[in-house]
Amino acid sequence: MKLTVVGGGSTYTPELVDGFARLRDTLPVEELVLMDPAQDRLDLVGGLARRILTRQGHPGRITTTTDLDAAVDGADAVLLQLRVGGQAAREQDETWPLECGCVGQETTGAGGLAKALRTVPVVLDIADRVRRTNPRAWIIDFTNPVGIVTRALLQEGHKAIGLCNVAMGLQRKFAGLLGVSPTDLHLDHVGLNHLTWETAVRLGGPEGEDVLPKLLTAHGDTIAADLRLPRPLLDTLGVIPSYYLRYYYAHDEVVRDLRTKPSRAAEVADMERRLLAMYADPALDVKPDLLAKRGGAYYSEAAVDLAASLLGNAGTPYQVVNTRNAGTLPFLPDDAVIEVQAAVGPKGASPLPVHPVDPLYAGLMANVTAYEHLALEAALHGGRDRVFRALLSHPLIAQHAYAETLTDRLIAHNREHLAWA
Repeated sequence: MKLTVVGGGSTYTPELVDGFARLRDTLPVEELVLMDPAQDRLDLVGGLARRILTRQGHPGRITTTTDLDAAVDGADAVLLQLRVGGQAAREQDETWPLECGCVGQETTGAGGLAKALRTVPVVLDIADRVRRTNPRAWIIDFTNPVGIVTRALLQEGHKAIGLCNVAMGLQRKFAGLLGVSPTDLHLDHVGLNHLTWETAVRLGGPEGEDVLPKLLTAHGDTIAADLRLPRPLLDTLGVIPSYYLRYYYAHDEVVRDLRTKPSRAAEVADMERRLLAMYADPALDVKPDLLAKRGGAYYSEAAVDLAASLLGNAGTPYQVVNTRNAGTLPFLPDDAVIEVQAAVGPKGASPLPVHPVDPLYAGLMANVTAYEHLALEAALHGGRDRVFRALLSHPLIAQHAYAETLTDRLIAHNREHLAWA
């Protein structure tokens, strides 16, 4: 089995390689290709990746290349984890929206739109080359904004599915609080990428006992602190939102907070410099502890599980994925991409039935889905008017004066990545 990672020079990659090594029975990878345009990063990351496999006695081999066509040729699955513009572009995404009093974040609001505009054309070019070279390969997208990128891929007929680690992180968090194994818990996880709610936490599977009320009663303070949301809000909602909902439920508070400290991009850039220095040490043959602070917790487990199921190996029966709505949530268009539990196999993902969604959440989902449609139109066809329409539609912006100013700043900061600008 051959897997290719586009963006293989990422500091995330040793986390992924560690997962492949530990879970070799689930996904027996014979060759892992790390593709990246940055040869210097490939050398460092590839070297550590090989040492990790050797330490764990994994018989597979690591190949590194800057040649995309060679990398995807013969691959069974292609994992996308790229960042167009690097951390420098992320730094901009997180700062210039704050100048207008709006959240600056790499996947939400104006910064998220900027990332989508930079990313979608690049991802579609990669996917076209995968299809020409190897049309049977699955494309697994971990590149943010996952919902918009996955929708772009599916709209163009690619064999693609989106992946996010939020649900897996919550599953493990809840299992620790309840004193059970993560495999004992099934989350009723519903929403869009980075806009999700856990409406039930079930013991034993999709039909198991819902222990969410008990979880909130016994551990609500801990969960609220992790989400940085007030405990009374969780009690009122009776569900557990993902931490991305803080951008919506406490927008102005978040803006004030972000204005008083260094950006997350600056923190990550510093971590990346330190990680790459560690990767250069020929004695290092395990993923360093610092990598856990980089983000993407449980990313490797989610990726291995998903790839194993798609490629016909023994993955987990149900997994949270980003896939086509196709009537699962009747208040959204069929071609919307939703993030829900699904049965995953070689033919793709089949979403499990979802209980009726409270209008409080359905309304926000519908609003953001409309934004994602307009964002994709802007990413595919360009033009200032399309950018403005997408920004005006976003619930975190929604005022014409903000949308006008943010449109001009987005284009100014991203001109080198926008062919039409």
